[in-house]
Amino acid sequence: MISEQAKALVHIRMEQARVTLEESRVLLREGYARGAVNRAYYAMFYAVHALAVIREVSTSKHTGMIGFFDRDFIKTDIFPRELSEMLHLAFDRRQSSDYGELAGDGEYEDAEETLANACTFVESIKAYL
Repeated sequence: MISEQAKALVHIRMEQARVTLEESRVLLREGYARGAVNRAYYAMFYAVHALAVIREVSTSKHTGMIGFFDRDFIKTDIFPRELSEMLHLAFDRRQSSDYGELAGDGEYEDAEETLANACTFVESIKAYL
């Protein structure tokens, strides 16, 4: 049974995911593809954090959180493999856009795809919760 405190934290994490998706939409609409990718990835990350709360898992590293998701939710067939692929792709794109050189051709299309994937991802976790 999940505690009231844990329920509240799950709600907070999912609200963070929702708001961060909206930030991604705004950034993309204004032409800030790199920022849109960042916010789309973080929306997914916050949703995975909500799952971590219900499983009583704690890690501050992104790779640890992604590994948790794959181990506890993909390998157990709770979610389809496509969600893992979406999360990994968003993580890679966020890394490239945040720490790499300025992106070129396809940057906007990649951001659109990342945002669409993030919406699917967050909605899937919301439905599960």
